[in-house]
Amino acid sequence: MKNLLHLFIAITFVTFFANPSELHAQDPHLAQFYAAPTHTNPALLGVFDGRFRATMNYREQWASIINNNPFRTVAGSFEMRHGIGRNDFLSYGVNVLRDEAGTSGYTRNQGSIGLSYMKKLSGGRYGTGTQYLIAGAQVGGGQHSIQGDKLWFSSQYDITNEQINFGTPSGESINNMSDFYIDFNAGLMWYAVFDDNMSIYAGGSLHHLNAPRITFFESGDAGELNMKWNGQIGGELPLSRELSMLPAIIVMGQGPSLNTIFGTNFRYTNSDWREVAIRVGVWGDLVNNLDSGLSFPSMIYTAVLEMGRWNIGLSYDVNAGALTAPTNSRGAFEISASYVHPSSRKDKVKCPKL
Repeated sequence: MKNLLHLFIAITFVTFFANPSELHAQDPHLAQFYAAPTHTNPALLGVFDGRFRATMNYREQWASIINNNPFRTVAGSFEMRHGIGRNDFLSYGVNVLRDEAGTSGYTRNQGSIGLSYMKKLSGGRYGTGTQYLIAGAQVGGGQHSIQGDKLWFSSQYDITNEQINFGTPSGESINNMSDFYIDFNAGLMWYAVFDDNMSIYAGGSLHHLNAPRITFFESGDAGELNMKWNGQIGGELPLSRELSMLPAIIVMGQGPSLNTIFGTNFRYTNSDWREVAIRVGVWGDLVNNLDSGLSFPSMIYTAVLEMGRWNIGLSYDVNAGALTAPTNSRGAFEISASYVHPSSRKDKVKCPKL
């Protein structure tokens, strides 16, 4: 079974390069989407209880199939918020992301700068009943690369010996690096905070508004990086003074694919002035592809430790359905870390927990 999966992955990359006119590139995604807010929605820029926030995310997937070349995603962001007038805020930040996929050495590097405006709708700045509407936008760019010597094509397959002959010319003219492309994202977000452990938020975003074209071919044939849309809603519901739940759902659509992550984290806090809290949760991952239909590829188990200014999150995707047997249920491992620097009273604003 593992050999078949290796062959499937190789054929996937051959198809990727052999049919550039049909290429529709897809974005990587993080199971802990709430721990990568500005990568999820530009309007989440500045939505945190502090002066500035720095986040890091790392995801590794398919190590059970391709041990030496798993899919890896590394993302980071930094953002800062400033008061504008009496109750509104302007936030700015930077995002970076690197994605590595499989045995071809396929790599995506991209970065962006972002700006958001937080408009107060009602309530006090850091009291109950606070409501804000946020609009955000990002502009950036990216570049994709491959290691061409790791690719093989059908013309290099020796039928007699049933193996690949890398000494046979492939007949393809492929560059190892794509042209640099420009990218635009935009989003909206609304939230309301009713108490220290009761809030709600909802929003959506559009990514790759200009549908940048990407190619490795000297002929200029290119495929689009499809526009992606996100819609999300979540909040916090109190169960007791120390315990609350943070349910959320995000729906992501890009090209022919639709991906939905839904579930909840339960949060327990010591309710002390030096607050320490822990979250544990279960999430479902639902995928609907026009070619393969509806599937439920994994369950995601999460744990988050909150220690003052730091949040450290761990999650693991346990594969389900058709992926269970070939992967032994081993899916993806993910870690996140965020640091929030306290704000002065002038710049303080009440925000929901994500």
